[in-house]
Amino acid sequence: MNQNARILSPGRVTTRVAGVRCTGARVSGATCVGSGSERTEAGHTRKVWLQRMNLLGFSVSDFRFGLRYDWAMGIAMARLIRSDIRHISDAANNEDSFRVLRGQVSVLKIAPDARFMPYLELAGFASVALIRSSDLRFDLLSALVERWRPETHTFHFPCGECTVTLEDVAMQLGLPIDRSPVTRVSSFTDPAAVCYQLLGESPEDGDKYFFGIKFTWLKAKICGLSVTATEGELMCIARAYIMHMIGVVLMPDANGDSAHLSYLPLLADFSTARSYSWGSAVLATLYRELFRATEPQVKDIGGCLILLQSWALYQMSFLARISHQPYLYLLQLRWTTCPGIEKSSDVPIYRLRIEQHAREGFIWMPYRRPEITNVVPSSALVGSHIWCTNTPIINFNVVEWYHDDRVLRQFGCIQPIPDPSCQLGDDHGLTKRGRVQLD
Repeated sequence: MNQNARILSPGRVTTRVAGVRCTGARVSGATCVGSGSERTEAGHTRKVWLQRMNLLGFSVSDFRFGLRYDWAMGIAMARLIRSDIRHISDAANNEDSFRVLRGQVSVLKIAPDARFMPYLELAGFASVALIRSSDLRFDLLSALVERWRPETHTFHFPCGECTVTLEDVAMQLGLPIDRSPVTRVSSFTDPAAVCYQLLGESPEDGDKYFFGIKFTWLKAKICGLSVTATEGELMCIARAYIMHMIGVVLMPDANGDSAHLSYLPLLADFSTARSYSWGSAVLATLYRELFRATEPQVKDIGGCLILLQSWALYQMSFLARISHQPYLYLLQLRWTTCPGIEKSSDVPIYRLRIEQHAREGFIWMPYRRPEITNVVPSSALVGSHIWCTNTPIINFNVVEWYHDDRVLRQFGCIQPIPDPSCQLGDDHGLTKRGRVQLD
């Protein structure tokens, strides 16, 4: 058990999360009896409760044959479900109806030039520069979205709640976590001047108020590096390389073709760039895109889909038919050359596999295996003291709550019934899509 979790008195679970003591419901054997808000209200009929279980993605059998603790947790989760929003999980009730999301990931298939690699290292992006291929299965990603609940920022599987955590970002991508939030002034009176200063030229000479840099322009600039490039030119190319990674791999828009200009000033000084929590910004963007993709009418999804798919394969190895790939760092690289996922599998097949195997086959702490700890550098563990915390994570105007008090089993702790999730209200819908939403 994680040292942050301990028993204060017989039958009562107390967990310390980032210095805050959280006391859960009384546990006696396999029975969990809540008090106050954990108890089912008398007015809740069995029919209403089962409907909410269905919205969560649980089948009746998940609780009919589960422990009473699972039942109590299920009731607590069901009470969080909002009945005023439409959710794609409604489609999961119809085996013949499913949606396959689309997405855009166009990684650079060339290694970064060794001459500007030191700048990537200084800025904290050297690890993700190793990602030069992707093989995404959108049927699998679509099946995962059906299990995502925006009220809790967690997936609801037969085994319980789980989510992509800051630990996953650090282990899978190697990005800084325990740093300042990624935010700054996001609108510019003269964006061309910013580009001339930091990239050496402006991609939009004819547009005074552009807000994004096209991926095609960034790629052409990177590939056009001269053999006689000066130090200043190498620094400009390094910034272009990072902007391309941000826009197509780490925080891509679902249907965009540009990297948002707001990130560029953060790269002015490479040592200062490392002081930002790029890892939490990536996670905030992924949470936001998962939330958006739960709406039935949405056809595409953005965010770091490479991270999401790799997380699913590590936590649910039964989704990968091939398990002999070597462990590499970045851990995500294990799946880039041979993902081990059958291309013929579709959304209903992934639904069935998760339904049948997630209760017993979900791996709560996959990174504790010796074969993984042997390849992970100590630098990936910097900031591990905040992996298990409860805090907002920020990417400019994108603010999401990180609820790891709901997934303590992913950190080796006993999971009590958690407190209600924090909600951000109307501001939660803000995005960077469109010029009017720059600020």
